[in-house]
Amino acid sequence: MTEPKHRTIRSFVLRKGRLTTAQQHALDELWPHYGIEQRETVLDFAAHFERAAEVILEIGFGNGESTWRMAQQEPGKNFIGVEVHEPGVGHLLLALEKHAIENVRIVCADAVPFLQSRITPGSLAGVRIYFPDPWPKKRHHKRRLIQSEFVDLLARCMAGGAIFHLATDWQPYADHVLDVMHSRADFINLSATGEYCERPIWRPYTKYETRGERLGHAVRDLLYQRTGAG
Repeated sequence: MTEPKHRTIRSFVLRKGRLTTAQQHALDELWPHYGIEQRETVLDFAAHFERAAEVILEIGFGNGESTWRMAQQEPGKNFIGVEVHEPGVGHLLLALEKHAIENVRIVCADAVPFLQSRITPGSLAGVRIYFPDPWPKKRHHKRRLIQSEFVDLLARCMAGGAIFHLATDWQPYADHVLDVMHSRADFINLSATGEYCERPIWRPYTKYETRGERLGHAVRDLLYQRTGAG
């Protein structure tokens, strides 16, 4: 069977995972406090966080290790983490409770419709995407999250001066991102060489990265600044 010619970009591939007892408890008991329910209305950031502060969106946070560490290191910012897999959401909820972190809210949904319907244009101070699915096979490249249409959506949601930060340990994916971003006038590559940057202090060094390095995978950090007024 041939695939549809036009495919809606998704930020994830749905893989069923088994919830631990603790993760299920977190979803039952902690989600009402940290969770953002799926709605059609635009989010009021200040209402959800009970304060006004810059908002950073992390897409596909996995088990949330980077999310809670970034929030802990940057208490003056608000973080929204988007992840579709419930075990990862449960894991992050447990970490937020353990470390008494209050500047994180969680969305359990696909990031694309969330950005389309719930984010006010020009309202995000940053977008962070760490180790997205690289879709290594050529026939699957169309499934990669970073495509021109998706970057258009990011540009719509980000304020002028906001930073888009992507990290990957798959060199062909890093090359793909460079190709997609190269000709855009609405983002400036912050690399002095026009390619990659050093790991910024806000991105935690995680177990995932350590494992990748053992396998010989160099991590590439790509940082772009939104031009204009958002």
